[in-house]
Amino acid sequence: MSNTVIHAFFVGRAMAQVLNELLEDGLTNALSELGKFDAEQRERLRQFSEQVMEKADREAETAMSGRTTSIAVGYQPGGDLQATIDELRAEMARLRTELQLYRNKSVT
Repeated sequence: MSNTVIHAFFVGRAMAQVLNELLEDGLTNALSELGKFDAEQRERLRQFSEQVMEKADREAETAMSGRTTSIAVGYQPGGDLQATIDELRAEMARLRTELQLYRNKSVT
């Protein structure tokens, strides 16, 4: 064997090792970027979910606080309990009627 053939063998071997290292580095970097992307997307989804829940809680609290105050204003601790109950029943009947009217408008 000549010196040129041995030299070509070692050049080919070195080239294969360098290509293997480059491929390994590229794959490692790609997987790292994919992991970062996945983590960022999960964080964005968590933040989005948090914002939605906070907004829903605020709106529910606003809606309920309006109803609570209207009911609380109507009730007086020293007043006639039966009269308060009758007023609440009448209000519920009005709300049912309005709800039925709304549903009928939605259907047509």
